[in-house]
Amino acid sequence: MSDAPSLPPPENLLRHASSPYLLQHADNPVHWRPWGPEALAEARALDRPILLSIGYAACHWCHVMAHESFEDAETAALMNRLFVNIKVDREERPDIDALYMNALHLMGEHGGWPLTMFLTPRGEPFWGGTYFPPEPRWGRPSFRQVLQGVAEAYRREGDKVAQNVAAIREALSRMAAANPGPLPGTALLGQVALALVRGTDREEGGLSGTPKFPNPPVFRFLWQMRFRLGQPACAEVVEILLRRMSQGGIYDHLGGGYARYSTDAIWLVPHFEKMLYDNAQILDLLALAHAARPDPLYAARAEETVGWLLREMTVEGGAFAATQDADSEGEEGKFYVWTEAEIDALLPPEEAALFKATYDVTPEGNWEHRTILNRRRHPEPLSEAAEATLARCRATLFAARWRRVPPGRDDKVLADWNGLMIAALARAATVFGRPDWLGAARAAFDVVATRMAAPDGRLHHAFRAGQASAAGLLEDHAAMARAALALFEATGEAACLRRALGWMEAAERHFAAPDGGYFTSADDAADVLVRGRTAGDNATPSGNGLMAEVQARLFHLTGEARWRAAAEATIGAFTGLERGLAAMPTLLAAADLLTEGAGVVIAGDPADPRAAALAQAALAHPDPALALLRVAAPGALPPGHPAHGKGPVGGAPAAYVCRAGACGLPVAEPAALRDALARPRAAA
Repeated sequence: MSDAPSLPPPENLLRHASSPYLLQHADNPVHWRPWGPEALAEARALDRPILLSIGYAACHWCHVMAHESFEDAETAALMNRLFVNIKVDREERPDIDALYMNALHLMGEHGGWPLTMFLTPRGEPFWGGTYFPPEPRWGRPSFRQVLQGVAEAYRREGDKVAQNVAAIREALSRMAAANPGPLPGTALLGQVALALVRGTDREEGGLSGTPKFPNPPVFRFLWQMRFRLGQPACAEVVEILLRRMSQGGIYDHLGGGYARYSTDAIWLVPHFEKMLYDNAQILDLLALAHAARPDPLYAARAEETVGWLLREMTVEGGAFAATQDADSEGEEGKFYVWTEAEIDALLPPEEAALFKATYDVTPEGNWEHRTILNRRRHPEPLSEAAEATLARCRATLFAARWRRVPPGRDDKVLADWNGLMIAALARAATVFGRPDWLGAARAAFDVVATRMAAPDGRLHHAFRAGQASAAGLLEDHAAMARAALALFEATGEAACLRRALGWMEAAERHFAAPDGGYFTSADDAADVLVRGRTAGDNATPSGNGLMAEVQARLFHLTGEARWRAAAEATIGAFTGLERGLAAMPTLLAAADLLTEGAGVVIAGDPADPRAAALAQAALAHPDPALALLRVAAPGALPPGHPAHGKGPVGGAPAAYVCRAGACGLPVAEPAALRDALARPRAAA
């Protein structure tokens, strides 16, 4: 009787997946396997290299390569004969995506999606690329040529493949190593911040160059540094970014929400997919900027973006879907763009003339003979009557657009991205006076906290159609703990604090590295070649940066020295390479929160309207480096907290601003609290 493992049938197995991206490929003639121990075991049993293809549902070039190659019978037959073919949804398994994207970078290649990697049967990368065309073009070989060449090299040049594998694996391990260093002080943070400011486009906003991404972690750090450095430029570059994006084509002027990035330098032509994480972080920036200087544009874009979120992205009883696609009817951007004739047919002539002049509508269009609506040339408000007319026009066009074939939606729930949006909604609810947004944040929080909970106290990463499809990662626990603290500060509900503490304890048990910081994957992740560890931000904040922020915030909320020590250890695990600090803005913001942040304690009955007014003043303050705690009785705080023993004054609720282990005099009026929070300029 044979001991050989039973192999799965020679067919496409993605029909069993829950990921919308994997299901997009379930009818391909390719014998796709989902990532996991079974697929790796099959490759070892067959002694056949692995073709790993990574993408996501909203990815335009992923769709292109799928139509050109994965739906082609001849190409699929070649893939099936030469490789074990594995498909990965990068949003479902960001740890796998990050590992092999790092490997591609180590090979000297530019990253992107679809990510096409070739692995040994043990999952070790030895060659890769991104999109490959079906025929040779743009100086690239055809995908079929690549398949044959890689398979031939694997079969005939085993020694070279082994050398490549060993070098890449060693480099991946080095990338995951700690780089311990001291806690950065304000002077060093100032150097990094001003260097980042110098790298921005002072005319169009964002970082210089093309394409343009919002890069929210960078601008969130710069906004915080405005309050530490006394440098107006740190705030100015954030406001330029928000204003240019909000009037550009990257913003959906009819339906709300921001696209993932602009392909040009002026925010006109987007890559049309909308991501939950971008809109969460941009909403947070809009709220912070509006808190500092109220602006109708920020208020409108926040309201419209949350409107899109609640109208089009709410799933699973209150949580938020991951993405909306760039394509509809097989064409990028088709849902969003207009011709002049379409607009003339929908609007009365006088209104059409005003709308076309304001939103850049011309006979020739501004992109591929069609128009991406934008207000780049007319960013300033028109008269009240004219703006009312434009609002009617937008409503008419939105209704007409609603009848078009919509882009696809990836409706899986990701714990980390939901955590980012929950925290943003909690802040925006206070700043913009929208308690209903806080209700939406709480509903999403409840879905993730209950339906995505694992029995051992951890969170799952991805959830769809009643099924958890991926184990929780560091980012899930850190982002949801941060969201829990945002709700705790916004509501005073102790249950939210307990949730945050539980997820932090789970992260400590399963993700902590023995020499500092945290791994992305848990200690029981059996299908990860190298457990990644980084504090570098990408389009989303790093898990280690978020962990440090939560630890610093818990220190201010509880006064417990263990949280200060934890934050210092997390930050210190990555600060040894000073030249790399600019890539870690979330970690740097956490360092500033820890050492320079303020704890605001509201002493008195939380139900007292005077206490609520003080809390509102703190929550709506534009400096994000503060933490709010409500205390009903003087003895409720532990002895280690600087506000221990402090209480109401003369029977009236009082606020105490605590910094560096000491609290200021009590204040009883919101205006006085705002004055106390307006800290003096720090030395840079």
